Amino acid sequence: MAQSGPGQIYLFNDFFTGVDISGVADNSTTRTFYNLGDFRLFGDGVSEIDSGALAIGSDELNGVVRLTTTNENKHSCCLGTELAFDAALMGTIVVEARVRFNNLDTKHAFIGLTDTVGDDLSFEDDMITAASTTVMTLTASDLCGFYLDSELGTDHEDWIMVYNGGTTTGETTAASIDANDDAVAGEWQVLRLEVTPTGTARWYIDGVLKQTVTGALSTSTDVGVVCGVEATAASIEEMDVDYLMVKANRDWTV
Repeated sequence: MAQSGPGQIYLFNDFFTGVDISGVADNSTTRTFYNLGDFRLFGDGVSEIDSGALAIGSDELNGVVRLTTTNENKHSCCLGTELAFDAALMGTIVVEARVRFNNLDTKHAFIGLTDTVGDDLSFEDDMITAASTTVMTLTASDLCGFYLDSELGTDHEDWIMVYNGGTTTGETTAASIDANDDAVAGEWQVLRLEVTPTGTARWYIDGVLKQTVTGALSTSTDVGVVCGVEATAASIEEMDVDYLMVKANRDWTV
């Protein structure tokens, strides 16, 4: 239940301050994550010199950070949190990000909540991937958010509104949970996910409600935030993030 003052959790980064984080930042390839304001930077390959987060300052207003993977299949670069949220105890949980891509090829992207937030996170191995050009495999037992996958055939430029772990069985057919709102290379979109204390989820793109699912997420499993991109081939993949915001109520029982 929300209380006054510190009862509301609010995490936000507008990326106005300089950011240049990669495996080469401390001349080491041993670190598995970095602190970036209110969030962590993590993912499989983040410790390598060609992956990390770089502030864009030459042509971008507002402050923008570019997440960059290595040129290896299944390597990711993500912003997010630890397993710090429980829908029943802390809802409504809100995750919102403004993002864009340089292209929509050979990549996965996910923005939302999941119980899989390890430092070496690989979307394909640990969370979600295309089982075919039309069907997905939901590897993570609990997830809820926006998913983009270049391997999903004709849907590969569209956001898929995925969920798993709640009282409603996770949908794996991409066309059934297609937002019908394509990501366009070079153009910004605002993606917003809301999960209530009962596990009902709502997906918004640019302020428009795209889907509501009752019982989409577990009300008893701890989840964390993931906002990231992953390579699906031997190519460096990027996602620009203008801001990332997370809101929730504090759990006063702990």
